[in-house]
Amino acid sequence: MRVCAAAVLALLTAGLLAPAGPADAQTPPRSSARAKDDRSQPLTIDADKMERFGKEGLVIFTGNVVARQDNSVQYAERMEVYLDEKGERVQRTVSTGAVRIITKDCRTATARRAEYSDLEQRVLLLGSARVWQDDNLVSGDTITIYLAQDRSVVEGGKQERVKAIFYPREGKATDRGTKRPAGDCRN
Repeated sequence: MRVCAAAVLALLTAGLLAPAGPADAQTPPRSSARAKDDRSQPLTIDADKMERFGKEGLVIFTGNVVARQDNSVQYAERMEVYLDEKGERVQRTVSTGAVRIITKDCRTATARRAEYSDLEQRVLLLGSARVWQDDNLVSGDTITIYLAQDRSVVEGGKQERVKAIFYPREGKATDRGTKRPAGDCRN
């Protein structure tokens, strides 16, 4: 179980959509070496219940799920972890019920449902999806984050349009890439 779940949180939270101004649009994507470091960190999942279905390659955590890895945390009512045939690698995860993700650089995401696909390196936030850091905010019905491409797509729905609020950053241009230490986040 430890090996199969080790990638869940880091992959869900790696590179969550950062509201970017024009100066940030040229920020290089995270290196693959850094992503591997995140995945090698231990993962702790607390829940009221865990069920493992070996033949299906499925592990389900239910009830007040809290998953922590490398100073990032995800909260949900239910988290399904789909494994490969050997049960050694996460292929897909689905989290539902008041999903909230806080990354180690203090980005926060909320949605009714969050899906992660390892093959596509994609995170999909569904249902009143929001991502913010400080006062900057992006929201829509669906937010798709392509981790390998450092790219995000926000889509509105029938009831709501895409909304983005970006505040100018004060300070020198070199301060733009600075991220707040994880200890400053409330998670």
